[in-house]
Amino acid sequence: MAEDQLSVIFGALADPTRRAILARLADGDATVTELAEPFPISLPAISRHLKVLERAGLISRSRSGQWLSSTLEGAPLKEAADWMERYRQFWDASFDRLDAHLRRVQGQHEPSETTASSERTRQ
Repeated sequence: MAEDQLSVIFGALADPTRRAILARLADGDATVTELAEPFPISLPAISRHLKVLERAGLISRSRSGQWLSSTLEGAPLKEAADWMERYRQFWDASFDRLDAHLRRVQGQHEPSETTASSERTRQ
């Protein structure tokens, strides 16, 4: 059974090193060596991360002379964001219902202002 593209995208985004690489590429194209600089891992390990990102469509790679450059591709990120948007709307509605419920519960348990004033007077 073929893996759906959304699963491949989320699988690629699941790793913090790959997310950091994407964040770096948001600032512009970079070579493997440039991308490897902040990480305590080997160039071959960075290359494996780049292959995962490329397979997910999150980056494209091009060669200019001896340099292999990586470029961020936004369409798969939009696909993932669009999928998550439906669930954000669900959570927003759930939080709105929870907020309304908490206001009702707090309103039932808070003494009225006149009751609070008469209690202070008695003391």
